Amino acid sequence: MSIAANVKAILAGLPPGVELVAAAKTRTPAEILEAVEAGVKVIGQNYVQEAAEAFAVVGRRARWHLIGHLQKNKAKRAVEIFDIIETIDSIGLGREIDKRAAAAGRTVEVLIEINSGREPQKTGVMPDEAEALVRTLAALPRLRVLGLMTMGPFEGDPEDSRPYFRETRRVRDALAKAAVPGVEMRHLSMGMSHSWRVAVEEGATIVRIGTAIFGPRPSRP
Repeated sequence: MSIAANVKAILAGLPPGVELVAAAKTRTPAEILEAVEAGVKVIGQNYVQEAAEAFAVVGRRARWHLIGHLQKNKAKRAVEIFDIIETIDSIGLGREIDKRAAAAGRTVEVLIEINSGREPQKTGVMPDEAEALVRTLAALPRLRVLGLMTMGPFEGDPEDSRPYFRETRRVRDALAKAAVPGVEMRHLSMGMSHSWRVAVEEGATIVRIGTAIFGPRPSRP
């Protein structure tokens, strides 16, 4: 099926209140534009430089989410492009974004990335350390913490992702109960092309779908 047909099928299957982010890593601006014209309202990018190239073509016809790890030296450009940065996992990164946002005269919405599988090779804050990070970030005047994000397994049986999503929801519920001033636990960003249905069952409000929209990524030489 075409990109447009894929987008329409996915949007038709999403329940109310769940937002589609088209994960556009390695995709061309033309492909991204086709998705936007088919109804995608949010583009997700993993890398700031790649996002900048697509943003030059697509612009504000869609909202932009950073869904990959952010290096501090890219924070200035990220603040210029992205509406939401989904992958905050340290106080240092939060402070850098706050500083760059202040210089740009804007407030940046962020999600906290949770390492829900407690895997040392993955980015994200450990679940037991999330509240301390959120409380520190909440004191930064140019950040608005709006929820959590997690990465489940990249492939395999969708059911293998359920414990990751369930753990992230548990952390979200605990943070909501803690009622940290200035923090709104509105979003749970979790689920990809193979696992988004399970993520929705576990409370996702944002799903990040790439392959099911754009098809398999071209193999690199």
